[in-house]
Amino acid sequence: MGKFCEVCEKATLNGNNVSHSNRKTHRLWSPNVQRVRVEIDGQVKRLNVCTRCLRSGYVQRALPARSEEAAVEA
Repeated sequence: MGKFCEVCEKATLNGNNVSHSNRKTHRLWSPNVQRVRVEIDGQVKRLNVCTRCLRSGYVQRALPARSEEAAVEA
């Protein structure tokens, strides 16, 4: 499922656009979900995580390890 946060279980909501003349058309509100590498219990997994969980620190991102050659060049 693409628009679903696997941490806080936030998912797509549905409702209506309501115009000035009070006509209603169906619409969806989707959370801002990113596919990120996350470190859970020492293991690296790919999860769909909303940006609110990333910003709040509910998950720890697993960044790729830099090699010594790349560190020397920088």
